[in-house]
Amino acid sequence: MSKLLIVIGSTRPGRVGLPVAEWFAAHAVADGRFEVELADLAELELPLFDEPHAPYLRQYTKAHSLAWSATVDAADAIVIVTAEYNHGYPAPLKNALDYLCHEWRHKPLGFVSYGGIAAGTRAVQQLQQVVVALQMVPAPTAVKLPNVFAMFDEQSNFVANDSAEQAASAMLAELETLNRVLAPLRAPQAAGS
Repeated sequence: MSKLLIVIGSTRPGRVGLPVAEWFAAHAVADGRFEVELADLAELELPLFDEPHAPYLRQYTKAHSLAWSATVDAADAIVIVTAEYNHGYPAPLKNALDYLCHEWRHKPLGFVSYGGIAAGTRAVQQLQQVVVALQMVPAPTAVKLPNVFAMFDEQSNFVANDSAEQAASAMLAELETLNRVLAPLRAPQAAGS
């Protein structure tokens, strides 16, 4: 079974990204198309990029870089869960993306964004420039969660609405299709790494 890596982009205490990512992960597991793994940047604690060599060389010298490389390399598809901070995406997410190069290449990518009325749309627009430069292929459908704070129940549990559930299912189907198409492009790279 192909592996889906869900990256939680926000690291701040009390972030909404964790329950949103947990909902999406549960949805993906129930969907059954992928084996699912969560990568919480708050737990990874990647320092600001501290490798002496450019990522495209793949000459990592730090344990955290090697571990992050192995995690991303093992994934067949990626989903980024992101907030929108000041019309952009969180700095730890950019740092995590910049740590690597080849590990992202030719992988399908989905976005789950959240926020106020804009639902993190501006963060995703900016991220698209970065991920395309890393040669990832964004899925046409994204999961956008506007007014996300209204999507929590009295016990502070995140409860997705029908629109979010439908978008999540559609995006997973697109990621599966894109993975089938892109997997052959990754095979020669993996063999020559």
